[in-house]
Amino acid sequence: MADTKYIFVTGGVSSSLGKGIIAASLAKLLQARGFKVTIQKLDPYINIDPGTLNPYEHGECYVTEDGAETDLDLGHYERFLNVNTSQANNVTTGRIYQSVIEKERRGEFLGKTVQVVPHITNEIKERIQILGKNGDYDIVITEIGGTVGDIESLPYIEAVRQLKWELGDDNALVIHLTLVPYLSAAGELKTKPTQHSVKTLMESGIKADILVCRTEHELSDDIRRKLAIFCNVRQEAVIQSIDAPTIYDVPNMMLKEGLDTVTLKKLALPDDSTPNLDRWNQFLQRHKNPKAEVHIGLIGKYVELQDSYKSILESFIHAGAENEVYVNVEYIHSEFINDSTIHNKISHLDGVLVAPGFGERGIEGKIDAVRYARENDLPFLGICLGMQMAVIEFARNVLQLKGANSTEMDPETKHPVIDLMEAQKEVTHKGGTMRLGAWDCELRKDSIIHEVYGVDMIKERHRHRYEYNNKYQEQLENAGMLSTGINPETGLVEIIELKDHPWFVGVQYHPEYKSTVASPHPLFVSFVKAAHEHSVKEKNAKMAQK
Repeated sequence: MADTKYIFVTGGVSSSLGKGIIAASLAKLLQARGFKVTIQKLDPYINIDPGTLNPYEHGECYVTEDGAETDLDLGHYERFLNVNTSQANNVTTGRIYQSVIEKERRGEFLGKTVQVVPHITNEIKERIQILGKNGDYDIVITEIGGTVGDIESLPYIEAVRQLKWELGDDNALVIHLTLVPYLSAAGELKTKPTQHSVKTLMESGIKADILVCRTEHELSDDIRRKLAIFCNVRQEAVIQSIDAPTIYDVPNMMLKEGLDTVTLKKLALPDDSTPNLDRWNQFLQRHKNPKAEVHIGLIGKYVELQDSYKSILESFIHAGAENEVYVNVEYIHSEFINDSTIHNKISHLDGVLVAPGFGERGIEGKIDAVRYARENDLPFLGICLGMQMAVIEFARNVLQLKGANSTEMDPETKHPVIDLMEAQKEVTHKGGTMRLGAWDCELRKDSIIHEVYGVDMIKERHRHRYEYNNKYQEQLENAGMLSTGINPETGLVEIIELKDHPWFVGVQYHPEYKSTVASPHPLFVSFVKAAHEHSVKEKNAKMAQK
């Protein structure tokens, strides 16, 4: 008998049904019962990882503590479980094929013909079981990207079929997430798409043990019975997943539906406890009952797709709940910010966040937004590229260094206040070669950032090639831009803040990757608090004028 139990989450009918949220919600319920749980994502695309993908293609690239560039679903896993993921939690087809080809080149297959079955499927099975074999987890949940029937997903489905057979009864199960659409013309929910999806799964040799049905309307007992009969599952294993006001409602909805109970029964695990969701529900209570509202502008160049900034948006939800305020995030495209538009776009805001990114498109708009926040005492947070834009803006407009820039945008700039890291100058490959993962940062005492964290040393996750140029540090410091966070290993500046400003902070790292429901990131909590204080101050000033 296997020591670790395995749960596989597949999807059918349509993409974007929320496999990641269902996987994270089930994991949360099992964790709340005392089980040690982790989640991994298998992505069918041939890219080695999402690090080279445009955010419009696949949303944000999430970075783990150990420096893996991964799918954004890993962010959901960490936010729900408050447990770090790693390189082993995200596997792509590109990585699978790369590993198999490297083994073939080393002669590990002893001259055999290398095939999808068994070599690719064996590699997939090996990756699935890495987390289960280290002894840290009772249950491993594996989400398989894409939709059943896709050509790209077939090797993963075959690997699951083999693994389910090899592990034996009670050690693995398959949850199939599907869609039960409502046809307004007929005035009823339709089960046929789900039936066909389950049939496709069965054609690959896999029987779904649990059906999770996404729907806009309640599933009646008749529909549940029909799905059970035609899809070959028990009626109690037909789980309704109706649209929710927030993703953080889903664990409670799945608890009500009994998803965790059915899962434990099928895995022959004890069902003698009740999930402890007290802390989770306290967060939900604060999130749904804010006492005030703040308006924060997110200045970016991928704002058409909100998934491009998924972790930032979720961090605002966590920080808003902590402050008992609703954070109304306004998406502002940096390409459309200029002298004639900036007042209308920013003047009504309580805070400005200049988002991460790469390339020169929309850069001048970001710099204009930084200047507005600096000159108007508007709370400001710059993340990665946003921090670099703050340095450039200050160098241009306070130090009067004409044409100051990053060598990423202008390789010939006379004042490269942001420059390519020395370690990056010989790098030619783009994938996985940036400064990645968690790095130490020593905080200066008597600073905003030290007050935010309350400690002398922090560790935060990075994803960048360009850095603050220390050659300009003395000039910037003397003019009022303080370097309040330094990497002790490299001496590079990680954090800047303004001496004479209510709340102005730029960080080279990505704090949004470490914010969870249980541990809202202190930087976002402090920023939202500053925005709220600004909002109250502005309201009081207007009242005084009346």
